[in-house]
Amino acid sequence: MAEQRQEQRDGRDDREGARTVGEARGRGVREEEARAWEPLVATARRTVTDGLVVGTSGNVSVRVGDTVLVTPSGVPYDRLTPDDVTGVDLDGRQVLGTLVPTSELPMHLAVHRATDARAVVHTHAVHATAVSTLVPELPAVHYMSGALGGAVRVAPYATYGTEELAENMLHALADRTACLLQNHGTITYGDTLDQAFDRTAQLEWMCRLWLTASSVPGLTPSLLSPEQVAEAGEKLRGYGQRG
Repeated sequence: MAEQRQEQRDGRDDREGARTVGEARGRGVREEEARAWEPLVATARRTVTDGLVVGTSGNVSVRVGDTVLVTPSGVPYDRLTPDDVTGVDLDGRQVLGTLVPTSELPMHLAVHRATDARAVVHTHAVHATAVSTLVPELPAVHYMSGALGGAVRVAPYATYGTEELAENMLHALADRTACLLQNHGTITYGDTLDQAFDRTAQLEWMCRLWLTASSVPGLTPSLLSPEQVAEAGEKLRGYGQRG
C-alpha cells in the first residue's frame, strides 16, 4: 500500500543519510524517556505479531512530559534498538534521535494535544479497515463498545499523514477513546500503552464479530441500545483488580 511503501522509502533514505544512531537531535535522552522507549517498541512489535499491521504500516506513540516518543518511519520494529529513541515536542519539532518520525505524526500529536492520552496506537487491522469502508459507525453488536466510550465512529477519508486526516480523526474521537479511519485503519488511545493496545485489539475483535454476524443470509444481528452500551461502559470502569 502507498503509505507502507512511502514509510519504507523514508526509512531507507533516512538510515542512509542519518548521523550516527544514538546522536540526539536537540538534546540527550533522559532516563524516563529511555525507560519508556522499551515498552513502546514492544507494543509496536506486538501489533505485527498479533496481525494488526503488516510490515511498518502502523505506528505507536507515548508521551513523557512534554515529549512524544514515536516509532520512526519505515524501520521494521524488530530492528529498533535502545539507541533509536525518536521524539518530538508537542509542536512536532524533533528533539530526540536521528531517524525520521512516523508519517502519521499529525494524528498522534493531535490526540496528545487534545486529550489526556499517554499512549496512542494506530493500525491497519483487516476487519476494522473493512468495516470502515461499509458504514459510518460500527454497529453496537457487543457491550465492549462501552469500553471505548460508545459506538465507534468512522472518520471520513483523507490522505495519510495530513492535517486533514488528523482533524477528521479528532471529530470522530469526540467523547471516545477509539475510532475507525475510512479506507485506512484504526486509532486508539489510553492511559498506558497496554490500555491503548487492548482497545485496538477489542475494536478489531468487535469489527470481526459484526462482519461475521452480518454475513449470515436472511438474518440481521441484534444490536444494543445506546443506553445498554452506556450502562456497560459504566460497569466496565470498575472491571479488574483493584489496588
